[in-house]
Amino acid sequence: MALRNERHLTQEQLRQLIEAGEIDTVVTAFTDMQGRLQGKRFHAKHFLDHVATDGTEGCDYLLAVDVDMNTVDGYATSGWDKGYGDMEFVIDWDTARRVAHQPGTAMVQCDLMWPDHRTVAASPRGILRQQLDRLAEHGWKAYAGTELEFIVFENSYEDALNRDYHRLTPSNQYNVDYSLLGTARIEPLLRELRNSLYDSGLNVESAKGECNFGQHEIGFLYDEALVTADNHAFYKSAAKEIAAQHGKSLTFMAKYDEREGSSCHIHLSLRGADGSLVFTDPDRSDADGRSVLYEKFVAGVLATTAEFTLLYAPNINSYKRFADGSFAPTTVGWGQDNRTCAVRLVGHGAAARMELRVPGADVNPYLALAAMIAGGLHGIEEDLPLPPPVSGNAYLSDLPRVPGSMAAARDVFGSSKVARAALGDEVVDHYTNMADVELAAFGAAVTDWERRRGFERL
Repeated sequence: MALRNERHLTQEQLRQLIEAGEIDTVVTAFTDMQGRLQGKRFHAKHFLDHVATDGTEGCDYLLAVDVDMNTVDGYATSGWDKGYGDMEFVIDWDTARRVAHQPGTAMVQCDLMWPDHRTVAASPRGILRQQLDRLAEHGWKAYAGTELEFIVFENSYEDALNRDYHRLTPSNQYNVDYSLLGTARIEPLLRELRNSLYDSGLNVESAKGECNFGQHEIGFLYDEALVTADNHAFYKSAAKEIAAQHGKSLTFMAKYDEREGSSCHIHLSLRGADGSLVFTDPDRSDADGRSVLYEKFVAGVLATTAEFTLLYAPNINSYKRFADGSFAPTTVGWGQDNRTCAVRLVGHGAAARMELRVPGADVNPYLALAAMIAGGLHGIEEDLPLPPPVSGNAYLSDLPRVPGSMAAARDVFGSSKVARAALGDEVVDHYTNMADVELAAFGAAVTDWERRRGFERL
């Protein structure tokens, strides 16, 4: 088995580390609907003697709960009427890694299957695998990178909760975008994040400050799409754990406050199964070297942006980020190195790629990448032409708008023929119900905004 890189572990290397006493805990993890790692921590000897060969299992409600882990109605795959049975956690040994910030700990990530060995259709990792298989039928592989922003606070998670997440102290109290002085203020945390994540098998590039107070970004080298999604999920969990070890907290909310939101720009390109370039054509100088395939793929992503926005912006809060002049897109267009657009084309030759700027930091990477691939394949299969580029300010254009609310995104996703053809009715219905659950919960909530406006003055 070829390792993802030299810092990952083979099954045999993990066995040797356990037998040598260097690893005493093994985490088996899968990614849930909300993009969180969930699973179990095993004593390493039990993992070696039983789980490594026989696998493990977990309740099927794990793909049918809200963010607070409440059981909710409406899911066809799980419920009180079905007895809440088990799913199998099937280890993907390609994902074996040390968890560098947790002593003596390793992790394996898992696919989800039913006891009869059918894939759990609603599993985010399975959904991405399905789209990667569609690409493979054409002889293509997807490569991706995610740029994930977060905001760091001096408060611990416990203190933040006790304050009801109000009046927290950001780790920087001015705009530190590219500021070396500002980032040095929390370099002990950023340094440990970079080094720990590298030691855990991620290819770390750099850290930089961002615009909102306490906002930062750590960048990683692109990789095969499934590897990038696995690393992204691991990174989000590890970053919170390491921040807690420093007595701080950080959030990946798309829009924490009224200042700049936190994005997750996703870079994507295709290559042939042999590594050949398929997004470039040097003979098309009038198209800046883009291949026809590249243009059709981008056209498909644009044509389906509204239909897949629910997977790019999966929470009520996600839609607060879409604001004119915010570096988050509000219209559906593309441009060459134009950050006002939903899709920005960057790079040339081997580096040619599209950047989708719609997702926020709260995105589930598996679902977003699956949606991008499904949209791109739609463009290729339907021979869609690439519309004209936006050369100026896309916020002022008359292009179609990105759905402005979860309710709007839910409706267009649920009725999308493209989504149902690409993902299947079971997946579309499952994630439409997830939106319904969130919309109902938010609709029933009384917010601080309402209390401030109405307590005394109404």
